[in-house]
Amino acid sequence: MKKVIFKGAGVALVTPMNEDGSVNYEELERLINFQIDNGTDAIITCGTTGESATLTEEEHSKVIEFTVKKVAGRIPVIAGTGSNNTEIALKHSLEAEKLGVDGLLIVTPYYNKTSQQGLIEHYTYIADRVHTPIILYNVPSRTGVNIKPETYQTLAKHENIVAAKEASGDISAVAKIISLCGDDLAIYSGNDDQIIPMLAIGGLGVISVFSNICPKECHTMIKEFFGGNTEAAAKMQIKYLELMNAMFCDVNPVPVKEALNMIGFNCGECRMPLYRLSDENHRKVKAMLEKHSLI
Repeated sequence: MKKVIFKGAGVALVTPMNEDGSVNYEELERLINFQIDNGTDAIITCGTTGESATLTEEEHSKVIEFTVKKVAGRIPVIAGTGSNNTEIALKHSLEAEKLGVDGLLIVTPYYNKTSQQGLIEHYTYIADRVHTPIILYNVPSRTGVNIKPETYQTLAKHENIVAAKEASGDISAVAKIISLCGDDLAIYSGNDDQIIPMLAIGGLGVISVFSNICPKECHTMIKEFFGGNTEAAAKMQIKYLELMNAMFCDVNPVPVKEALNMIGFNCGECRMPLYRLSDENHRKVKAMLEKHSLI
């Protein structure tokens, strides 16, 4: 079996911003410690939730470097390094590798919508040139591209491609992926509302938005499942389902950043073109936080 980067709850960490739109590193350190103190098993930085699309190259590197330094080996750090330009994805991956990350999260190329063979070539090109283990990231609702199970099977044969974050929402497809790839590919849920179903068919954990606000609860839910208390884990999944869904009442990470602000962090707003929550959605998020005694 290939090296497992982490098992359990990984947080897709937000990137907090100051009022002027710059990265708030003081608050980023506070978020990192909040996660680790509450049991998070891995930190994923500069992913979708971390607003990687609007970070400059300099900021992208600095946020990764800062996160690695502040985590200081306590848990794995995984950096989002994907791009729809293969050479840029490789450049980001090599830079993150140099900064000492434990894994690379590489989203499918978006907008250009390559073929399945194009996906194989793209990922193989990068995997051949880095030494850090790669997590494939499949989120067709945002990219317009879906990794098919047979494509996963081919990619999983590469020694440096070790896992996938599956956010297609298609449990049947994930079951087929696990059947085809076996121990060659670890699967992490990319959807908070499917954590326990994904674990039940062989997943190893989640890369979670929900964990930004409830790291202890997310970690505990998965710990209960792997500890054999599947009933308790399922009850937690259902208990927090409305709250998880509230984090997607607008485009991620708009709701979760506002939720973090409500519970006492200073994460600021998202960079444009993302825009603050409507009054209706603000009330919805606040109501869910109040229901779960988070504010």
